[in-house]
Amino acid sequence: MDSYILNVATQIIIQAIAAYGLNVIVGNAGQISLGHAAFVGIGAYSAAMLTTAAGLTFWQSLPISVIIVAAVGLLCGLPSLRVREDFLAITTIGINFIVVAIFQYTPALGGALGIGGIPRARFFGTVLKAPGYFALCLAFLVLAMAVCRFFTCSWSGLSCFAVREEETAASSMGVSPVRAKLTAFVLGTALAGLSGVLYAHYMRFISADSFTFPFSVTLLSIVVAGGLGTFWGPLVGAVILGILPEVFRPLVNYRMFLYAMLLLLMIRFMPGGILGGSTMMSLKNLSAGRKGPKGGAKVE
Repeated sequence: MDSYILNVATQIIIQAIAAYGLNVIVGNAGQISLGHAAFVGIGAYSAAMLTTAAGLTFWQSLPISVIIVAAVGLLCGLPSLRVREDFLAITTIGINFIVVAIFQYTPALGGALGIGGIPRARFFGTVLKAPGYFALCLAFLVLAMAVCRFFTCSWSGLSCFAVREEETAASSMGVSPVRAKLTAFVLGTALAGLSGVLYAHYMRFISADSFTFPFSVTLLSIVVAGGLGTFWGPLVGAVILGILPEVFRPLVNYRMFLYAMLLLLMIRFMPGGILGGSTMMSLKNLSAGRKGPKGGAKVE
């Protein structure tokens, strides 16, 4: 049971790191992305190829993989400069399908069989098994949260908030929407790449099936459930959506249906997520509407 709980906790942390990256793009910059799993996959495949084919270690492949994903994210962020809202969502979905197809049909990347034999991470020559790797992932989660906090308080983060609220007004005040959007995509995809590297060395086997569109929906569900644009939202959402599938394991075949229902219910009753400001305001208004000026029932 201890190893089972440790396994679930490690995967929750890995998903939380990817969710923090998606929160930068969707929550902070307001750019709809439904293909975030593709960048997690690029990070995982980059680390797998660098360690198995090139013979690099985990620590050598980590920064290279993150840089590769950030560069791809910069290129994929260019469409956000030309399209918005629904069209951007469709574009990111297309990117996800293209990346998965490349993974599946490129023999050098293992094709449909995937890549196995990925070495375990080492720390000062010691192989990190389950408890040690959990501590490593937890340290990277703290680092990712610190980076997101610094970004939120920086001028780049404030620029993203301004572009999210009203791009035309932000541009008229001297804020560059191009720089804000591309910065958000680079940072968000870099965190997704970090998540992919950790996932590859934890599972030690990867295939294209792990990074398909349903995984992108899962990441978006995590961010929406926790609260778009909030600091603790991705972590709370990752914990909730990481534990619920284990509790309702007999309903695993209905997972996508349950995620869709969760998104609809969150949009209807908690539009800002669990920690979102609009949700808290809605709950306060609901509580105030049920009581009169002196605590009695309010009659309208």
